[in-house]
Amino acid sequence: MQAPMRIHLVGVSGTGMGALAGLLVELGHHVSGSDTAFEPPIGPELLAWGVECKTGYEASHITPALDLVVVGNVCRKDNPEVLAAQAQGLPFTHIAGALARFALPNTSPLVVAGTHGKTTTSSLCAWLLEQSGKTPGFLIGGLPGNFGRGFRSPKSDRKSLIRLAVRKTPMVLEGDEYDTAFFEKTAKFLHYQAEVAIITSIEHDHIDIYPDVAEYIAAFAAFVRQIPETGLIVANANDPNVVRVVNEHARAPVTFYSLEGAPTYGAIAPWVAAPVATDASGMSFDLFAGGVPAGRYAIPLSGTHNLQNALAALAATTQGFGCDLVTAARALSSFKGVRRRQELVGEVGGVRIYDDFAHHPTAVRETLQALRARHSAGRLLVLFEPRSATACRNLHQAAYAESFGAADIVLLAPLGRKGLPEHEALNLEILRNALESRGIQALACTSIDEVLEAALKLAAPGDSIAVLSNGAFGGIHGKLLAALNQPTGHLSTGA
Repeated sequence: MQAPMRIHLVGVSGTGMGALAGLLVELGHHVSGSDTAFEPPIGPELLAWGVECKTGYEASHITPALDLVVVGNVCRKDNPEVLAAQAQGLPFTHIAGALARFALPNTSPLVVAGTHGKTTTSSLCAWLLEQSGKTPGFLIGGLPGNFGRGFRSPKSDRKSLIRLAVRKTPMVLEGDEYDTAFFEKTAKFLHYQAEVAIITSIEHDHIDIYPDVAEYIAAFAAFVRQIPETGLIVANANDPNVVRVVNEHARAPVTFYSLEGAPTYGAIAPWVAAPVATDASGMSFDLFAGGVPAGRYAIPLSGTHNLQNALAALAATTQGFGCDLVTAARALSSFKGVRRRQELVGEVGGVRIYDDFAHHPTAVRETLQALRARHSAGRLLVLFEPRSATACRNLHQAAYAESFGAADIVLLAPLGRKGLPEHEALNLEILRNALESRGIQALACTSIDEVLEAALKLAAPGDSIAVLSNGAFGGIHGKLLAALNQPTGHLSTGA
């Protein structure tokens, strides 16, 4: 047990940094943190976790009494608090360095990597390990419903050590490929010392860090090469880039997973899920392990991507940590999901409002197809805020036009990043025209207020509204609910 320290986090209100702050408090340290704003879903939780919150970046937040400063990757080298820490000679690190120092010793890290599905799959792994009696630690960039927070410190589990001597206490980590900080430009997941790894998907993202697809794939190749021969790689056979990277670079044993009937690009998948049915309560599926039927199970999530996530979690927890397969598979039915992943935030007047973090075209497509399958009656209205570095650029201009195929109406908010050169920026008018040509009613709005007004005018009883953004979207979720709850809240007839 390390002596308590005074630790300050610069840029604390992000999902990963916020979870780290809570974890450090749980480990017995005095933790403060600063950010420009403390917005949901993490901001309001920080005070409840015991983090001292300071609004704005001010040099006065950095004092000689601090033992360590953790710098978030949102911070630039001219951040006033970074400059103050350097001027005072205070030690500083990034999120990965803090985890390596405070949370990873004497654990067996299970790192979930991939362009899509990391948060849900990490949360599934933590829950299946918990239900199997493994008492995992975890750090997840979201709020898993079964735990209420995205962190827990690892605790020694003697019984687990006896049953599976090759593994220590599981530590589940969401393995982000984004860089760690301005002074350390390598991917976070390269610092997490993975023993068991899941790779869900590899599709060009984070264009601000990886200008071309080759650089992006190279980061995953480096991650795969790190997994030791005594480890395990659980890989999605339905993703050609995953299959290629694993086959070319893995030195650890590899087990693949697949949906029944989906292409596997030459990989043989011992773990297979065959979808059975989807309704408002979720999905049922038949599980095959090693080519042998292993039973029919249910999960309260929608979308084939979530079946893949469940398969990955089952393979990693059973093969990697010795969980009983039947126990782990049954635990799927009590999984409560993750905040901002197909999260039903409310239903008013027969209109369902879902919040989802989707912003990459593939995530948008999978999310909307899942919601369409879950609610086959009524229309699907989509409110989309392009906000990430990738979403705001025209890298996926054509792909976005296809990704909204399950929608009836799409309302496009203005780009969340200003000042991009016109030749680089996502063109919302071109996207609107492309959607209209596909028979999807679309509107490129000039403000979030216009998006809200249009949604209230168009929504009718029986409809579902999907709010998609990797940011706060101006609090539009709460504004929708508040407006619909008013006696004057107006709903259309759907005509």
